[in-house]
Amino acid sequence: MTRHEPIRQPVPVRVPLVTKPMGLWASLQASRRNVLSIIPDLATRQPMVSGKTGVRWHMVMDPEANRRVLRENIGNYPKSLVTKNLLRPAIGESMFIAEGAEWRWQRRTAAPVFSHRNMMALAPVMAGAARRSVERIAAAEGAPVDFLAEMVTTTFDVISDVTFSGGEGFERDAVHAAIDAYIGAAGKISLFDILGLPDWVPRPRRSFAAGGVGDMKAMADEVIEARRERGEGEVADLLDLLREGEDPQSGRKMTTSELRDNLLTFIVAGHETTALTLAWSLYLLAFDPDVQEEVCAEVDAVVSGDAATGEDVAALPAVRRVVDEALRLYPPAGMVSRTALGPDELCGREIRKGDTVILPIYALHRHRLLWDDPDAFRPDRWEGEKPERYAYLPFGDGPRVCIGASFATQEAVMILATMLKNFRFGAMPGRVPEPVMILTLRPEGGVWLRAERR
Repeated sequence: MTRHEPIRQPVPVRVPLVTKPMGLWASLQASRRNVLSIIPDLATRQPMVSGKTGVRWHMVMDPEANRRVLRENIGNYPKSLVTKNLLRPAIGESMFIAEGAEWRWQRRTAAPVFSHRNMMALAPVMAGAARRSVERIAAAEGAPVDFLAEMVTTTFDVISDVTFSGGEGFERDAVHAAIDAYIGAAGKISLFDILGLPDWVPRPRRSFAAGGVGDMKAMADEVIEARRERGEGEVADLLDLLREGEDPQSGRKMTTSELRDNLLTFIVAGHETTALTLAWSLYLLAFDPDVQEEVCAEVDAVVSGDAATGEDVAALPAVRRVVDEALRLYPPAGMVSRTALGPDELCGREIRKGDTVILPIYALHRHRLLWDDPDAFRPDRWEGEKPERYAYLPFGDGPRVCIGASFATQEAVMILATMLKNFRFGAMPGRVPEPVMILTLRPEGGVWLRAERR
């Protein structure tokens, strides 16, 4: 095959971080363009950085302090008002939003859904979506393909099948369009969010997506009710599993609205974050053809058919290392925030009630004191000794660690291995993606690559 010259850069693309203090208005303007652009470069060199922009804030990069926020004193650090204001219109009071007892019973009910056995049962759906992606890419006949768009299509194919496999009343294109519109609208950070105003105060430029979200919720409700009458199919999907689940402590089951909010959480969060991981993984492999060749050799030795299977995943450590490194360099949730309910101390610094505590995952994953050569693409760093636990948080950690982490990892490894089984990927000079975080860390402009049949 023809070898494509990589884009000659010392490291893969990265976000230029702030080197001078920013006021409220400058922070607002920068946030509308790229939330990560408000992170000070100092955050990659110090354990904690504090300031005030409307409210007091603290960016925490110290692993032990992260442990305290996410595990040891989690009750003091609920999700911030900004996070809830952004997501509640689409996913209601699902377990992603809920706090305290309301969160605990939902989490206990849903946890068995994501068992290894259930994930393996859903693996053929992932393989089928990967094969359809291969067919679409092959149809391009070597022309450049935007792999951000392609991976979004593929992972939405997966999540819609494993969530509503029957498809009765579920209009995929309409739901997909509603999700895209909402993500684009919700991501426009508002001054009201930064100031912590309640979500009943209207947000300019965000309300236009409400109609699509309402239609999406109504459609999901109809599907859930239809499933109650029909019963589950041959292979239980996420709707079946969640509908049958009950809290082992109280025996409580989810109502239609609770099922809907949680299923929409899986759809909204589940497909885009995995698509981003895959798009960035392919960009990195095109960026470093030597690594691509090494990983392809592993795929050829393990994957016997045209698509990876669930059983192949454990035998593909090199593919997994690329996924882990993509999640380190470009974590989909590049920044998360919490609101302190009471006083505390982090890194020897006072935390007051009402302070915003920010975990800038993007900076944490590139911290000079925690990682060797932090801006470089080096999948080999995942061989042998693993990094400090709270220095790597693509799925969060503690009791509220992402419930779908194993699902997402299996899906990403299977789809990436299938891509590499069928194609070699080459970078396109002049078409370098820009990492921009609005709601998630996306490659702005897409990930345009050439894919040549092997």
